[in-house]
Amino acid sequence: MLRFILKRIYYGIFVLFGVVTLVFVLFNILPGDPARMMLGQRADISSVDAINRELGRNQPVLVQYLAFLNDLSPVSWHNQGNRENFWYPDSVKYAPFISLISSGNSLIILKKPYLRRSYQSKRDVSEILFQAFPNTMILATAAMGFAVIAGIIIGVLTAIRKDTMFDRLSLIVSVLGMSLPSFFAAILMAWLFAFVLADYTGLSMFGSLYTVDDFGRGEFLDIRNLVLPAITLGIRPLAIIAELTRSSMLEVLSQDYIRTARAKGLSEMRVIGRHALRNALNPVVTAVSGWFASLMAGAVFVEYVFDWKGVGVVIVDGLEKYDFPVVMGAVLFIAVLLVIINIFVDIIYGLLDPRVRLA
Repeated sequence: MLRFILKRIYYGIFVLFGVVTLVFVLFNILPGDPARMMLGQRADISSVDAINRELGRNQPVLVQYLAFLNDLSPVSWHNQGNRENFWYPDSVKYAPFISLISSGNSLIILKKPYLRRSYQSKRDVSEILFQAFPNTMILATAAMGFAVIAGIIIGVLTAIRKDTMFDRLSLIVSVLGMSLPSFFAAILMAWLFAFVLADYTGLSMFGSLYTVDDFGRGEFLDIRNLVLPAITLGIRPLAIIAELTRSSMLEVLSQDYIRTARAKGLSEMRVIGRHALRNALNPVVTAVSGWFASLMAGAVFVEYVFDWKGVGVVIVDGLEKYDFPVVMGAVLFIAVLLVIINIFVDIIYGLLDPRVRLA
């Protein structure tokens, strides 16, 4: 099992390395001068040059890339001989850090990954992301919880009632759910509950969907503020989980050991709950892992429509203002989360099915 876990971590590190490289290349070929963005278009040349030196923009692209990797790495090398040196371990950037090895001017330190500073607010990108992340985590967890519970229940019921009207109706609804993009679902839900049903919900299309007094009274973590965004975000994973559960349950219910359990006189509830469902959940667990990571990354449109102050709103705001460090940091942050979640689920999957460890 240890070898299996180490192998998954090894693959995860390589995936992250590829993501870091791709993000650096993409955002360093985009037009725009960060110094002008920070100082304004009327800034003098000397100020612009000073900012570019601070950001390392006056260095060759390869040096910038190595510095980017150095900043992201928890263990990094620096030159402590000259404060003006590009590789100097600036205490403002890297604090707090622990000196590991010091030899002459070379210094190796242990630090938290440095995601640079926002061009607009001058705040650390990590600070901006960690402030917004809990809100996205709450929304994604609520959406995934709704999708898992409702999806498994619907999938089990449709498998038990195969070829009935309920089965056919749920199939139609699942296909519609899988075909519905999040941005369109968010707009549709907002229109339905804030325009068509406005007299019953107390919402209004002419005000903020999030801060209307009759819908949560502007309290961010009020459960009523979470209902619509969570349902909207959970529609697509719900449809997929329901279909996966149905197909997996049908396959398991046709196995010999299920017929044996029924022949022994076990109740149908016990056969379904203890024998069939448990063995049918492996593909569902895999789907849940991928979709949970996707919800963390794909909540951008839903957060923006419902004004939910999470990572999605941070990304949109960064794109609008060409605040590249914020967008780059958010993409890398989401990539790390996705890799960690996938490793964690691979371990769970390996525990549920020992055959996976041999892959």
